[in-house]
Amino acid sequence: MCGSFCTHAQAMTALERVKARFARVVPIVSECTAATDTRFGAAHDLMREMERICDCRVITTVKDAEPIGPKKLLDLLIIAPCTGNTLGKLASGVTDTSVTMAAKAHLRNDRPVLIAPSTNDGLAGSAANLGALMGRKNLYFVPFRQDDPEKKPTSLVADFSLVAEAAEWALEGRQFQPVLMGPAS
Repeated sequence: MCGSFCTHAQAMTALERVKARFARVVPIVSECTAATDTRFGAAHDLMREMERICDCRVITTVKDAEPIGPKKLLDLLIIAPCTGNTLGKLASGVTDTSVTMAAKAHLRNDRPVLIAPSTNDGLAGSAANLGALMGRKNLYFVPFRQDDPEKKPTSLVADFSLVAEAAEWALEGRQFQPVLMGPAS
């Protein structure tokens, strides 16, 4: 889980659905998410709820995320939400957060990563990074759309209700379709 604090409630519902489908789920959050209280909630409460759902400690540091690769700890890594900042770091090979380190460590084992984008500049500054990642091996996307074309014309957000199903597809090496969705009804 990365920033995009306005989507954390949706991401937590998705986490519960993922945990209901898969026996073992290891929560990983960016350092920013682990340390930032916002109008959407307190960081401590978010961490505590994630630990309750997953029944394990949240990974919050680069050091704790690094063993994911060498120990082959995961079958699938889900980044939900994935901010424009994290999209850019992934596209450029930057590994300076727990989430980007988890992705790098996991991808070294030729295993799938599922990305649920949530960024206000998805059709602006982050568009090139999104496009670059869509063409890479082992990267899959939760279907996404413009979240408010009138008020935020460049903003994109994943449909968090599809995370668990998209995860099953990614584990099979397939992209859940359609990846680009029309307006929310």
